[in-house]
Amino acid sequence: MRKKQNALLMVTIMAFMSLSGCFGEEKTEIVEETSGYFEFQDMLDGRTWYHYPGGINAMNNTSALGGDNVPFYATSSYYSIGMSTFEPTMGITSTGNLYITSWGNGNAGSTAIVQCSNMVEMTSITDYTCQDVYGAVPPVANSNDPYVYVDPWTDRIMKFDMHALGGMTVEWSDDEGQSWTGPSIATGYSVQDHQTIASSPYGGLLHETLWVFCINGNYPAPLCSASQDGGFTWGPELPGAPVDCQSGGLSAHIIGAENGNFYRGQIGCNGEGYSMYKTEDGAITWTEHVLPTEESGTADTWNAEEAQVDTDTQSNVYAMWMGIDNLPYFSYSTDHAETWSDAVMVAPSHLQGTGFPVVIAGDPGRVAFGYIGEDGDGLWNGYISVMTDAFNETPLITTVQVNADDDPLDNASPTCGYERCGGFGDFIDMQIDAYGRPWLALSHNPNGDTGIFGTFTHGPTLYGNLTTLTVIPEGGPQTL
Repeated sequence: MRKKQNALLMVTIMAFMSLSGCFGEEKTEIVEETSGYFEFQDMLDGRTWYHYPGGINAMNNTSALGGDNVPFYATSSYYSIGMSTFEPTMGITSTGNLYITSWGNGNAGSTAIVQCSNMVEMTSITDYTCQDVYGAVPPVANSNDPYVYVDPWTDRIMKFDMHALGGMTVEWSDDEGQSWTGPSIATGYSVQDHQTIASSPYGGLLHETLWVFCINGNYPAPLCSASQDGGFTWGPELPGAPVDCQSGGLSAHIIGAENGNFYRGQIGCNGEGYSMYKTEDGAITWTEHVLPTEESGTADTWNAEEAQVDTDTQSNVYAMWMGIDNLPYFSYSTDHAETWSDAVMVAPSHLQGTGFPVVIAGDPGRVAFGYIGEDGDGLWNGYISVMTDAFNETPLITTVQVNADDDPLDNASPTCGYERCGGFGDFIDMQIDAYGRPWLALSHNPNGDTGIFGTFTHGPTLYGNLTTLTVIPEGGPQTL
C-alpha cells in the first residue's frame, strides 16, 4: 500500500499536543481573543511565523481559526548529507530511508545516490547516517542533470540521467539501493534538458505502475514518453502539450496522482501566464488548464516558465508559482485541474523575494511549500510553509526557517533565488515521510554546496489524524 495511506495508522500512535493558551506580541491586548490557540508563544525561537495569505499576522485576529485550521507549536532545523549536491532531487521509501542526488561524488565520478537512514525517527543527532548506495558496475557516467525518484506505490528507486544533452539513461533499484538494474535508454533525441520523471498506479501493461518522463527539447513543447514495463523500454516521445501549443521552455517536476493522472506545470500555450498540463492516458495526449495568475503575474526571472504541482491522497491538485513580485502563490483544484481557487500569496510578510518553489501534499487540505527567501539583506534562507486546512476560506499558514539567521544557505549572491545559484542549480525537491513530516532538499552553498534536508522538528503531521509530529533533535551546523 502506498506510504500515504499507511500513514493513517502510524500517526495515531503519536502524542497529541495540547492547544490552549494565547500568542501575541502584545499579550495583554489579545489574551482573551486568542485563548485556546497560542499558549506556546514563549517557546518560539524567532524562526516561526503564523499568518494568513498575503502575510497577514494571524495572532492579531484568530476569528478564522478552528477545526483543522489551527496552529501547532512549530520549530525546524536541517541535516547534512555529508556530500555536495547539485539540483537536488529526493525520495523517501516506506522503510523511512531518504534518498538524494550528489553530483559527481559516486563511483568513478558518477552521480551518487545518497541514502540517509534512521532520520525520520531519530532521537539523537548521532542516530542518522548517510552513504552512497549507487554501486552499479560499471557505473553510468556522471550526468549533466542528476535525478532520483522513489515510486510511492512500489518503493522502486529510479535514477534518471541526462548525458551531455545527447541522451537519457534510466536505472533502478528495488532493494533500497543494494543492487541496480539497467541502464535502459530513455531517449534518442540529441537535444534535451531539464528532465523529470514520475509514476502513477495507472497500471502499466507489464508493471504495477506506469512511468512517464518529460524533457525540454528543441520543440514548441516538452517531449514526454511512457514505460509500460517499469523502465525497461520506453515508448515514442510525444508532445507534452496540445498539438497547437507554444509552451517550450523550462518544465517543473512531473507528478503522478492516485487516480492515474499525470500533471506538469509550465508557461501557457499562448506564451503567457502559467498552466497545468494533464494527461489521462499515459502521456499520449495532454490538455491545458490555465492557472489563475491574472493578479499575481509571473516571475520575470531565469526560471519564469515553471509552475510546481502535487496531488494529495484523494487526487486534489495543488499548484505553486512565483509572481511578478518574486513571492510564492498557491491555488488548488478539487476537480482534476478543471477549475482553480483564487490565488493567494503564502510567504510571511518579512520576505522581500523568494525562489526555487516546490510543493508537496499529504491528506486532503494538508500541503507544504518549500522555497528559499531573503528579507532585503541579500542573505538567502530555506523556508517551509504548511497549511493544514488549505480549502478554508482563510487558511492558517505556519512558516518555518530551517536555518539560523547567522547560518544562511547563500551569502554570495544577492539575487540567488532568481538565478542558477550554487548547489540549487535549476530546482530543489520535497517529499513527505510516512509519519506526515515534510522534508525539503536544499543546498548549503557557503559550506561547499553541501546537500541538506530541512524539516520540522516540531509541527503538525500532514497524514492521518491532525496531531503533532513526534519530536526529532535539532541539527544545523553541527551536522555539516
